Amino acid sequence: MDEDVLTTLKILIIGESGVGKSSLLLRFTDDTFDPELAATIGVDFKVKTISVDGNKAKLAIWDTAGQERFRTLTPSYYRGAQGVILVYDVTKRDTFTKLDNWLNELETYCTRNDLVKMLVGNKIDKENRDVDRNEGLKFARKHSMLFIEASAKTCDGVQCAFEELVEKIIQTPGLWESETQSRGVRLSDHEERGGGGCGGYCSLV
Repeated sequence: MDEDVLTTLKILIIGESGVGKSSLLLRFTDDTFDPELAATIGVDFKVKTISVDGNKAKLAIWDTAGQERFRTLTPSYYRGAQGVILVYDVTKRDTFTKLDNWLNELETYCTRNDLVKMLVGNKIDKENRDVDRNEGLKFARKHSMLFIEASAKTCDGVQCAFEELVEKIIQTPGLWESETQSRGVRLSDHEERGGGGCGGYCSLV
């Protein structure tokens, strides 16, 4: 079944507890939203195959607990990851200010320097916004991250966040091919897409 899959990518979702990491994952993989979703304990893990620019990639997505007491497996989360989605809640400033801690942890444990990072400001469906879009964009640019605002509830930006991340990984030489070269897999010629299909959500840095 996997013969036409170009590569398998390990993607992490990290960020403070309660920012909606599990909801984003559930929306992306199962297209459902559960407002009563319980906090993740340890690690949740889902697999989804997507097609980006004619290349199929199987994503092994690790959803990690944001609460300190559950985070005993930290180094093994990060090992071998090619992409990471860093999530904050646009209605809670403290989840944004703590992004630096998560980036430090990423640098400490991650085994690759060319890892692709995507910053996601979640819960844009809510009224009481506390973090301006430009602040998120500025932070993302400063740390060479992709950036998107999203809502797991309304589905806004969710698919795009994962697709942009995967597209960038596939465009990054050396990040994934070592595992696939032996099978003689070749990327289809990548055509530049003007602005992408994200309806103006994505800001590639």
